[in-house]
Amino acid sequence: MAETEQSGAPADAGSPDPADDWAAALAEQGAPATAPAEAARPASFQELKAETPLGPVEEKLELVMDIPVTLSVELGRTKIQIRELLQLAQGSVVDLDRLAGEPMDVLVNGFLIARGEVVLVNDKFGIRLTDIISPTERAKRLA
Repeated sequence: MAETEQSGAPADAGSPDPADDWAAALAEQGAPATAPAEAARPASFQELKAETPLGPVEEKLELVMDIPVTLSVELGRTKIQIRELLQLAQGSVVDLDRLAGEPMDVLVNGFLIARGEVVLVNDKFGIRLTDIISPTERAKRLA
């Protein structure tokens, strides 16, 4: 028999009172039977305050200035079969998809950011940037 029938209330008197449900659940746990509205009280929190005021954009950029990235220059690319790859030996020539004198791609962490020409400075190779890729053009290449 249902609990409402035991207490003498009719079984089909409509929807059960939520306060009775709370009281029954709390009684099962051994907690005092109080209605949820009586047990609830507003929470109190400390006011959030900024420890340091926000500075100009330069100060915000300072946070990322020491993050290392990999800059690489790509001479060209080609696709070959594994059979051809295994036949490569010292002195082999591999055809690339670039022409002589064509600008090299400058990549940062694998993303194209500029193009440039190879230069020799103090017996070391370097690259002179000739074209910086705009942010909109970079976004198009990602899609």
